[in-house]
Amino acid sequence: MFKQKETSREIIIMRGSGEGEESSDSKRSQLGKVRTKSIHPPIESQWLLHPREEIKPSSSLPKPGVKSMLNYPRKIRNSLKKLGRGKSLRIVLEGVHDPKYEQLVDSLREQLFVEGHLMERQTDYHSLLRFLRVRDFDLSKAKDTFVQYLGWREEYGVDEILKEFKFEEYAEVKKCYPHGYHGVDRNGRPIYIERIGMVDLNALLQATTVDRFVRYHVSEQEKTLNIRFPACSIAAKRHIASITSILDVKGVGMSNFSKTARSLFMEIQKIDSNYYPEILNRLFIVNAGNGFRMLWKALGAFLDERTLAKIHVLGNNYQSNLLEVIDQSNLPSFLGGDCACSDYGGCLFSDEGPWKNPEILEMLQSTSITEEIYDSEADSDVPSEEAMETGQNEDGGDGGNTEAQKIHALEVALMDTNEEIQALKAALDNTKAVLERLEQHIKALRV
Repeated sequence: MFKQKETSREIIIMRGSGEGEESSDSKRSQLGKVRTKSIHPPIESQWLLHPREEIKPSSSLPKPGVKSMLNYPRKIRNSLKKLGRGKSLRIVLEGVHDPKYEQLVDSLREQLFVEGHLMERQTDYHSLLRFLRVRDFDLSKAKDTFVQYLGWREEYGVDEILKEFKFEEYAEVKKCYPHGYHGVDRNGRPIYIERIGMVDLNALLQATTVDRFVRYHVSEQEKTLNIRFPACSIAAKRHIASITSILDVKGVGMSNFSKTARSLFMEIQKIDSNYYPEILNRLFIVNAGNGFRMLWKALGAFLDERTLAKIHVLGNNYQSNLLEVIDQSNLPSFLGGDCACSDYGGCLFSDEGPWKNPEILEMLQSTSITEEIYDSEADSDVPSEEAMETGQNEDGGDGGNTEAQKIHALEVALMDTNEEIQALKAALDNTKAVLERLEQHIKALRV
């Protein structure tokens, strides 16, 4: 009934307060300047989303090693077999790249390679495409922005945050700053919700510090990229790379925008804009009253035109707008939905979504997509090798069956190793071709 087509037309500017909508021209005149940027379609539209049966496996995708194959529960190995020994699963996670954009990504990667910025994890297709989009596919600007991003990751210690940072005050912070992920929209994107009108800033700063909260925010962004998006992709059977967000601003006015609140907002906005671009698909601001109208004029000055184009500012009759893109079962009751998540102390405490599904998490772990983050968050939940063997003995009946399973796993791993060798040969050929092009480019510069 509410199914919408995913086209560039769904990105519209709706930035009024109350029940009316302000036009784009009037808003720009109020801000005093026009920030011109191309308005791109949803990021998922820049992957070729073939029907599942048309997806062909690619031998160049990475596969788990022998040891990890032996340690996976049999049900996960069986799940991967159903998906073509994991290849189709990885195609869903990776997406089938659009050749036009893949050529641009390859060009950006070559420039980074020439300058010595070769980090496999950060220079994947998806990361580079996001930075290309935010710079309107200007290779030089995208490269500079991406290099700044790599420098920030090292200086801020993002990898160390993922391994070592523990946000013990999580429960207390949730009470005075209600926020969290809850379910997915009709296209499978994760939904992020904040109840800004219920934020108690004094209590928040007693529970934590601005620095620790920002570090927590960075860890959540990394979790979204590395766990939530892949999990939603598996559940939706299509590549997911952006979120739908809802801000409930009931009761919010200029008095809420104190110096401390403004500083926190600007710091998070700077990090999200510079280092996690193109993650937002659209944002609904609901319960916007007269007080918020004045505040919105101040907030809009910090946002670029592309971000503003994704924002829908609505009054208190917003339910029909939300239901166009979100099923009622995935909407919390305080937003007019059916969900209360009573087992978790409320919807914003539950972090409910495909990323909490144990089978999906195990499938992600088996593909090594989220190995580092998953291990750091759930060390106590990962069964030991001995426990794996015990569980297999109980399931299979005797040790002989376990040995047979290990032998079979070894055979499968050896076959995969042979495919990896072939993929490595192909990668070497590609590298050779890149170097030849660089050589030709250097010779041309000398002429």
